[in-house]
Amino acid sequence: MIEEIEGIIISERAYSETSKIISILTKKYGIVSCLAKGARTLKNELRNVTTKMTYGLFHMHYKEGKLSTLVSVDIIESFRNIKKDIVKISYASFLLELAEQVMKQNQNEEIYVLLISSLKKIEIGFDPFVITNILELKYLEYLGVMPIINACSICGKKYSIATLSADKGGYVCNHCLTNEKIVSNKTIKLVRIFYHVNIDKITNLDIKEDIKKEVNQFLESYYDNYTGLYLKSTTFLKNLNKTELK
Repeated sequence: MIEEIEGIIISERAYSETSKIISILTKKYGIVSCLAKGARTLKNELRNVTTKMTYGLFHMHYKEGKLSTLVSVDIIESFRNIKKDIVKISYASFLLELAEQVMKQNQNEEIYVLLISSLKKIEIGFDPFVITNILELKYLEYLGVMPIINACSICGKKYSIATLSADKGGYVCNHCLTNEKIVSNKTIKLVRIFYHVNIDKITNLDIKEDIKKEVNQFLESYYDNYTGLYLKSTTFLKNLNKTELK
C-alpha cells in the first residue's frame, strides 16, 4: 500500500551505483529513512526531487522502523531562494540538522511545523540569523531544558530583572546578581517575545545588531551548557555569525 506523507528531506546518501537513501523529517512519523531506487541516474524522475531540503508529499511504501521505499514526490516548496544564497542555505542546513536532533529526543509534530514555518520565512527574505535564534529558543522546550524567562531563575521574583544568564539558567534579578554580564533590557524582553511569537505571523524583524548579538550569545552558551547536542554545522555557522555581526 502506498502512503502519502508530508515531509522535508534532511539528508541524502548514496546507496549502490544508482540509488540513494534519504532521511525525511515528517509531520506524522518523525524521521523516516527511505530508499529512492535509481535516483542517482540522470533520467530517473526521482533524481531532482530527492535532494536535501526538498519539501513535499512523499508517496512511499512506508515500513515502520524499517527502510521504506519511495515511489514519487509532489513538491510543495523547493526553497529556491534559500538554495541560491550561501548565507541562507548555511542557516537552513543548520536548522535541518537541529530539527533532526531535537526530533530524535522528542517526537512531537510541532518540531516539524516550527521548522517548516522558519524555512518559509527565510525563503521570503526574513533575517535568517533572527529566525534561527527564534527556533533555537522554541526547541529548548522540546529538549526539556527551557530557560526560566518569566521570573528570576534563582529566587523566582518577577520584578527587577537585571540580566539574562546561561550559567544561571535564565533571568537573574538585581538581588541575586553576582558577577553575571549585564545585557540590555531590550534583550531581556526580546527573549520572551521570541518564545511566544507565532513564526507564521511575523511581519517585521527590525532588531539592532547589538541586541541580536546578545540574544545569540545567550543561546549559544545555553545550548553548550544544557543540551548535549553536537551539530556538524555549528562551527561553520558560528564563524558566519561572527562575520555577520561585526
